[in-house]
Amino acid sequence: MIEIKNLKKSFGGKQILKSVTFSIKEGGVTTVIGGSGTGKSTLIKCIIRLLEPDGGQILFDGKDITHIKDELALAQLRRSFGYLFQEGALFDSLTVGENVAFGLKYLTDTPAADYPKIVKEKLALVGLKDIENMRPAELSGGMKKRVSLARVLAINPKLILYDEPTSGLDPIMSEIINELISGLKRKLGVTSVVITHDMKSAFEISDTMVMLHDGRAELVAPAGEFKNTDNPYARQFIEGSSRGPIRMEITN
Repeated sequence: MIEIKNLKKSFGGKQILKSVTFSIKEGGVTTVIGGSGTGKSTLIKCIIRLLEPDGGQILFDGKDITHIKDELALAQLRRSFGYLFQEGALFDSLTVGENVAFGLKYLTDTPAADYPKIVKEKLALVGLKDIENMRPAELSGGMKKRVSLARVLAINPKLILYDEPTSGLDPIMSEIINELISGLKRKLGVTSVVITHDMKSAFEISDTMVMLHDGRAELVAPAGEFKNTDNPYARQFIEGSSRGPIRMEITN
């Protein structure tokens, strides 16, 4: 679905993405891992064109989207993407139902009369029922994440991007979120890109794993191969060890 070729992005003279290359397969879950500051969020923002890359290419369904500048064309492109924010980013002033319907109102031509049915269907997909009239303040952290996911699903995106979906959740709720991501792949065939530091989660949900390091894709491999890799950077990250080449770079 997406090919990323030699992607580059700098801020204030500091090169965050130096030359990132990998592909995102349609219908699969691609997980992006890496230490803080390695450019994971920058990469995602380039993919959905919230940021314009300085160099390289992003091909979406074979079309080069790297330097689209026309606002209408960008808006149309972004309708293909769903973005699950780390903190959920629900609107406190709206009910759960209004939050889920938000994208329907502003990103689609769906008749307003159809909103209640779609809201109920998408909430059911994430395991929530009869909460349309509740407010975000009344929800637990896990419920907020699932409502946010229902809002993403409401517009039927081709690609969902998850920013640390299990961050701040207890182990049981983290497992529920993992099952949701895997279940959506099976039920809807949706393509997913997940940023995470949670290695247990990564190995559970991933078809392909990508490790960013020093502005490049240090390792791209199927989850099984990744887990058993001899790559010293990936090995250190998997094991969560303070000893290894990453620490040497920091201390030097």
